[in-house]
Amino acid sequence: MTGAGTAISLLGMPDLGLTTADDMVRNASTIASLDRSVPLIADADTGFGGPVMVARTVERYILAGVAGLHIEDQVTTKRCGHLLGKELVDADAFLARIRAADAARRRLGDDIVLIARTDALQGYGFDEAIRRLKAAVAVGADVAFLEGMNSLDEMRRVTEAMAPTPCLLNMVSGGVTPLVPAARAREMGFKIAIWPCFAMTAAYLAYQTVARELMETGAVAERTAGDGKTVVGGIREIFDLCGLRECAAFDKEMGGKSFANGV
Repeated sequence: MTGAGTAISLLGMPDLGLTTADDMVRNASTIASLDRSVPLIADADTGFGGPVMVARTVERYILAGVAGLHIEDQVTTKRCGHLLGKELVDADAFLARIRAADAARRRLGDDIVLIARTDALQGYGFDEAIRRLKAAVAVGADVAFLEGMNSLDEMRRVTEAMAPTPCLLNMVSGGVTPLVPAARAREMGFKIAIWPCFAMTAAYLAYQTVARELMETGAVAERTAGDGKTVVGGIREIFDLCGLRECAAFDKEMGGKSFANGV
């Protein structure tokens, strides 16, 4: 669950620290509940305050069903990691966030994966970023996440510098980090790679196409499969994707009559 995607889809706003903890927890809970067998990694931004608030945020993510979360070292009025002008808290404040997150999961006896993210590369340089990540691992983080890498060389260096700690690679469309295939990321030593917002980007382009067609022609043509008859992406298909048949079957199995005449 991307913070940028949450800001865009829930608020229609850019990723500038505008989402609240409630926004993020609600979105994480919705996504996690769709299929508990699929582990969800969720952005937790800055943790939304000092150590007490960070701990509460982590506890709420755990109860929402999140499998892993990342906490960063930007100030509370943060922005997307692929924008310019980022401001960071000092290393001690960042480590306090990580300690609080680790304490929260231990208090609940949970194994949620704690990912420490630093945005220090942009303003402080590679060496300071690595120092922050190593210190975060020392106080409880499981995975290191260097945001905003600008080159393949930096991508190789971070996995070497952080070994044996697992590293996460963030693949952002239109961002500052070079995009590489999953196999290449694995060869470079990354254990986790995420592609946030790519599905949303594709949906955005599709929305544009359909909206333009409607505005220009006054109608929208149905998309059909190769047989020319089966509607692709129709409302029935979408309902089936969201569990229509499973709901009807469950109702019948439990003795219900809601769908006795079909759906």
